Amino acid sequence: MSHNPFSNLTIVIVEDHDDIRGYLAAFLIRLGAKVVEATNAFEGFKAVKTFRPNIVLSDIAMPGRDGFGLLGEIRSLGPDAGGNVPVIAMTALVTHADRARILGAGFQACLPKPFGPDKLVATILEVLEG
Repeated sequence: MSHNPFSNLTIVIVEDHDDIRGYLAAFLIRLGAKVVEATNAFEGFKAVKTFRPNIVLSDIAMPGRDGFGLLGEIRSLGPDAGGNVPVIAMTALVTHADRARILGAGFQACLPKPFGPDKLVATILEVLEG
C-alpha cells in the first residue's frame, strides 16, 4: 500500500470565484487533504496565520488585495509564524512576462488557468518536494 502524500496536508485555497474554489476544495479533500477556503486575500492571510498550512493556492487577480499583496503579507510573518509556506499562483495571466513577474515575486510555482487535476497534483507535489 502506497503512502498518500495528501493525507497529512493542510492546504489554503484563496480564490474569489466560488465555483473554482469549490471544485479545487472538493478535489483536494477527496485526495485526503484538509482544506481551508478563503474568498479573498484578507481571509487567506487569516487562514495562513490560524491553520499554518503546508501550502497555499492563491489566485492572482482578486478584488481588493491581489495575490501579490497576499504573498507579501504572508512573507512578512517570518519563518517562525508560517511566513515561509510555499505559495502557488493560480492565474489566467499566462504570458512569459506575467509568469516571470509571478515567479520573481516569490511564488514557488504558477498554474495557468484553466488547469486540470493532473497538473494541479503534479505542481503541488513538485513544490512540496522542491
